[in-house]
Amino acid sequence: MFQVAAIQITPILGDVQANLKRGIQFMRQLGQEADLIVFPELWTTGYYLSKQVFQQLAETRDGPTINQLREEARRAKAVVISSFAEKGPENQLFISAAIIDQNGELLGVVRKSLLWGRESEIFKKGEIKYPIFETEQAKIGVLICYEMEFPEPSRLLALEGVELIICPSVWSVSASRRWDIQLPARALDNTVFILGVNTVGNNSCGKSKLVGPMGDILAEASDAREEVLLRAVDIQSLYWARDENRYLEDYRTKLTPGGSTIPTPII
Repeated sequence: MFQVAAIQITPILGDVQANLKRGIQFMRQLGQEADLIVFPELWTTGYYLSKQVFQQLAETRDGPTINQLREEARRAKAVVISSFAEKGPENQLFISAAIIDQNGELLGVVRKSLLWGRESEIFKKGEIKYPIFETEQAKIGVLICYEMEFPEPSRLLALEGVELIICPSVWSVSASRRWDIQLPARALDNTVFILGVNTVGNNSCGKSKLVGPMGDILAEASDAREEVLLRAVDIQSLYWARDENRYLEDYRTKLTPGGSTIPTPII
């Protein structure tokens, strides 16, 4: 068993320092109670900004924001997953997520590969590449917001042996029904845990949630206020679910684009 914490926050648009301060306050309130702490998509900058402002606020993966969160991860003795506006080569912009272990080491950075609407006017698409990060608690994958709306990324992670998929998001109020449907569907289809961590306010629907491998909502935050959602995860229940629903065992790789180039299911 381990404890996951979803920090559902209302970002102040364009104020990185204020948002970072608020997020760290939430982390410190948790003390060392959580083993995994997750923030929403673009929570340090806010989402509804112009390309010019994002260019001013974007940071590299070794910039001050990620370095400060690495220090906080060491303090909390927790794995921390934080989305940020990443400045890449030649000033390219990416929507990214940093994965930091409990010792403050940067395990990796993933870049959003599927962009929603106006995002494509500001950011560059990341590679169609969904790595798994092996932590002490679980094998973790990260899909950023819109990537969760497609069945294939979750399935590719499941075929690689993922146990918990993290979904940092800015999911809108008008798309709230999709949030309620798609996260449980991806969890059930792939018999995995999913932790969706959303912003709230500023046209976001909140409702950060932990979904179990049978598609059950195990915990859900408010749709109207900031909140820290803390919940225990029993990773062994995932293997019970896979005995009950043998989707991955019975899966034929020809069903997935790429055919023989994708792995045999790891269950």
